[in-house]
Amino acid sequence: MGKKSKRVNRGTDNVTSSGSRTISENRKARHRFVVMETLECGISLVGSEVKSMRNGRLSLDESYARVRDGEVWLLGCDIPEYRQATIWNHDSKRPRKLLMHHREIRKFAGQAHEKGLTLVPLKLYFNDRGIAKVLLGLCRGKKLHDKREALKKADVARDLRRAMQRQ
Repeated sequence: MGKKSKRVNRGTDNVTSSGSRTISENRKARHRFVVMETLECGISLVGSEVKSMRNGRLSLDESYARVRDGEVWLLGCDIPEYRQATIWNHDSKRPRKLLMHHREIRKFAGQAHEKGLTLVPLKLYFNDRGIAKVLLGLCRGKKLHDKREALKKADVARDLRRAMQRQ
């Protein structure tokens, strides 16, 4: 009898070919919004937040970004407290500053304000250097009939794939 090899998870399950590791993806945003443009930006975090994110504990479900005083802030993002941080822990729903160039802020904020668009975080990940990044999308809300059309198209595509596999 040989030894059974144990699979050790070192957080490399979500590693892409470019070396970045996805922490959380906002899948509901793709259903609720039409993504017009995307932009990668940094995020200002404290140590216990980074530790909690490395454990994969993060929720982007109800989060969005706002421009306040010429800076972009991520609101509603839930990063639970890191247990081992004790008294130096962070507030789980605190606003977090997004790091962008001023020209990017002016461009995105201007479009969001003029056209009534929303800034939505689509994905949060560590890049190949281990720095936390947010993929921010400039989005327009879908109407109910748009959502139904998208679901119908997905159902038809799924049925076609199944029919092709059977043959």
